[in-house]
Amino acid sequence: MPLDLDLARATIIVDAAIAKARETSTKPQAVAVVDTGGHVIVVKREDNAGFLYVDMAIGKAWASVSMRRPAGVTGERLMERPGVMSVIGQISGGRFMPAGGGVLIRDAEGRLLGAVGVAGDVAPKDEVCAIAGIEAAGLKAEAR
Repeated sequence: MPLDLDLARATIIVDAAIAKARETSTKPQAVAVVDTGGHVIVVKREDNAGFLYVDMAIGKAWASVSMRRPAGVTGERLMERPGVMSVIGQISGGRFMPAGGGVLIRDAEGRLLGAVGVAGDVAPKDEVCAIAGIEAAGLKAEAR
């Protein structure tokens, strides 16, 4: 396995997440995969997906990898700390979106490789698509 998440696996993740969205009649999605440094490897937006969904997907992936936990978990924890949430939003330049649909990507040994963010429907459906994409690439998803 490569040291970091490569383009081939990231592409599998995105394509499989979108396939899961179509299989489950989820609303049109945007899917982004980032490495452990938060750099985008692949992003795709389905036809008819909202124009903000790309930024939202990247923000969910970025929030996951930056905090080293699923974005939805971070969002739940920060609801009780709105001041901290505001500061993180400011220092991240608005890239931080702690919401369901941001899932960590781990290898078989549990090493963090990056994260995937999915945006377009309700958080539980976005998360199902993210997990399906990660598993299709032979990797492990860390969600809620």
